[in-house]
Formats: sequence, C-alpha cells, structure tokens
Amino acid sequence: MFNNLRKKLSNLTPAQMIVVYYSIAVLVSVSLLSLPLATKPGVSFTFMDALFVAVSAVSVTGLTTVNISETFTATGSYILMFIFQFGGIGIMALGTFFWLIIGKKIGLKERQLIMADQNQTGLSGMVKMLKGILLIITIIELFGALLLGTHFLNYYPNWHQAFMHGLFLSVSATTNAGFDITGTSMIPYANDYFVQMVSVVLMTLGAIGFPVLMETKAYLTQRNNKHLFRFSLFTKITTVTFLGLLIFGTLIILLLEHNHFLADKTWHQSFFYALFQSAATRSGGFATLNINDFTESTLLVMSSLMFIGASPSSVGGGIRTTTFALNLLFLYHFARGNHSIKIFKRELTHEDVTKSLVVTTLAILICFTATVILRVTEEHELIAILFEVSSAFGTSGLSMGITPELSTIGKFVIIILMFIGRVGLVIFLLFIGGKGDKTQIHYPKEKVIIG
Repeated sequence: MFNNLRKKLSNLTPAQMIVVYYSIAVLVSVSLLSLPLATKPGVSFTFMDALFVAVSAVSVTGLTTVNISETFTATGSYILMFIFQFGGIGIMALGTFFWLIIGKKIGLKERQLIMADQNQTGLSGMVKMLKGILLIITIIELFGALLLGTHFLNYYPNWHQAFMHGLFLSVSATTNAGFDITGTSMIPYANDYFVQMVSVVLMTLGAIGFPVLMETKAYLTQRNNKHLFRFSLFTKITTVTFLGLLIFGTLIILLLEHNHFLADKTWHQSFFYALFQSAATRSGGFATLNINDFTESTLLVMSSLMFIGASPSSVGGGIRTTTFALNLLFLYHFARGNHSIKIFKRELTHEDVTKSLVVTTLAILICFTATVILRVTEEHELIAILFEVSSAFGTSGLSMGITPELSTIGKFVIIILMFIGRVGLVIFLLFIGGKGDKTQIHYPKEKVIIG
C-alpha cells in the first residue's frame, strides 16, 4: 500500500506535490486546532470552523468564522501562530528546516519542490536561499516582538501579556496573517502611531518579496564596490510597483474619505488611517477602524488593491505586484505599437508577459465566479461579497464582518479562494494542467480578427 502511494506521489509534478503538501498541512492544522487544550471550555468550535481557520492560517489570510481571543487558549494562540508562521514562509521551508535537522540530503526532487513553492525560475542556490529567508524573517520577527512587547507594557498589566501580544502581532504582521488576539484587530491602537508604523514596516518586509530582502541583505553586507552591485530586474519592478501602490492607496483613501470618515479627523489621524489601510490591502489584513465606515468607492478601490496583492515569492497572495506591473507595461507598449517591452535597460521576455496576462485573466474568472456563487447563496450586499472575495483571493483578511455569517457553501468558496491565493495561480494552473503535451507536432498558423 505504502509502495503504491509512494509510486503515485513520485509521478506527480512539483506543482501537484506542492498542492498535496499544503493540503496535508491544512489537515494537520485542523487536528492541532481541534485539540481540547487549544480551545477554551464551553466554546463552540465546529469542524467547519476548524477547517476554515486552518486554511486561513496556512494561507496567512486572517479571515475567520470565530473570534480568536474568545475561542482559543494561550496554547491555542501559540499553535495558530506556529501554523501561520510556516504558512507564510512556505511549507517547503518547514520541510527543508526539518530535513537539515535530521541530516537528510536535499536532492533534485526536493530542490524542484522548493523552486515551485518559492516561485523561482532556477534550481541553483535553493537551499541557501531558504536558509537565508528563515534567518532574515526570524530576525525581523524577533526585533519586531521586542519593540512591540516593550511598548505594550503600557497597555497590559504584566510583561508576559505584553510580550505575548508583541510576539503574536509581530509574527502575524510579518507573515501578513492578519490574525489578532485583541478581538478587535488594530482598533485599540488607532491613535498609537508607533504600533502602526512598526506594523506597517513588518507587513511591508513580509509582502515585498523574499528575493528583494535577500538582495538588500547582500547589498548591505557587501563591504567593497557597492557601486558595482546590480539589483535584479525583479527587485526593481517589485519595489517600484509595491511602493507606488502603497502611495496610490494612501492618497486615494485620503481623497475619497476626505468629506466622509476623515471629515472630523486631524491631518495626522487622516494620514495614518489612510496609510495603514493602504498597507493592509497588500495582504496584511489588519484594520484600525471598522471597515464598514468607509464609503463604497473606497471599498471598491481597496478590493482592487487586495486583488493585486503582494509580491511574488512573499507571504502574500493575489495576482502579485509584478503581474500587475507587466500588464500595465504591456498595455502601454502595445498602444505605442512596440513589439518589445524595455524597462530599466532590460527587455522582458514574451513568456513572462504572456504568463502575467494568463494569471490576470484566470484570476478575474475565478473571482467573478466566486462572486456570482456568493451572490446567490448569501444575503449580503454585492460590495460586501466582492470585498470578501478579493480579501480571500489576495489572502488579505480584511472583511466587512460577513465571514461568520456565511453559509456552508459560502465558507467553502472562501476556503478555496484562500487556498488558491496561497499556492499561487501559476502553481494552480500547473496543478490542473499536469505535465503538458511534449509532442513536437505543429500546424499551419492563421490569424484571426481581434478587437
């Protein structure tokens, strides 16, 4: 039996193996969260709740059908934190970590899995890259926990509670999980700009992409000839697009809410409300206000930003920032009649441009289908459903409060969206596509009328 199972697994493609591993991670997470020591006595926590929270944690989304602070014990909170910690870094990072501990040789198959999980294009340096990611993320989280825990001594009666909240928030922000143990997200810190800025920095470091962090580390640690160091095209496009979307989101929220939610706020309150929520749409999932207080126009913009999501090879979901950037570049150059796309003194490959268009098209179809299904099965306004769908797909975790009220069908739809958002659309396409047709048969080409 085990030999047959092993044989079947060996025939799977790396993309299919990744989906299998994430599915196993979800099942293990459900079991851990369902342990009696994880939940408080007398609290109703059904299998559907456990499945939903498990998928949300593994996919580092943050949507939940239960109140985390009222449902889980301190042990349960640590279990949840463990799940979204490795869900954010990637399930293969956890596997590599244990392989290194037990002294297992990291072979070609394992390197292919790491490459697929981290959305990389080459096999070289995979293990070294994962070691670097684990080290950098751990340092960032510990430093964030130290800053927040020390500051939280002003909020909580003892150091244990203060540093527990600091560690949980640091890990949740860095992995962009969006879970909180306050019961009210970041609303208690709506006027605490220190907590907000630390959280924004942590969310940005987690969502901007691991390759960006690795290249920045290499640049900072290079003692000589820093002027000769060249950042990759990926890092340049990602950083510019990421910061551009952050600034755009901040400005558009300030503009749209100027005479509404922000009408009675001071300039600094308005700025931090806008900045924090713009950062949260990248995949962070925290909120310093009741999302329902925003106008419908702002909610549509935030839905679009969550649909775009974070950067590739990061903790976030969505179509990803580089996909969005390549789409804009393609439209611009196509309108100008250019046959190639050049940026930062480099030329993009046709394969990457095609992949970005395929990913965007599939994402729109998936989210549109999910929205239609939820509009039929749920009794909520269209904007609330669209916001929930975008949040799940972008693994953001922001919600207008309808998550606990979803029907069983609605919860399954959101679960599927969160799962797809985490594994990525490229992996999802390769999973359903299999190994592909390797034949070299070609047919005569013929043009069709378009537009």
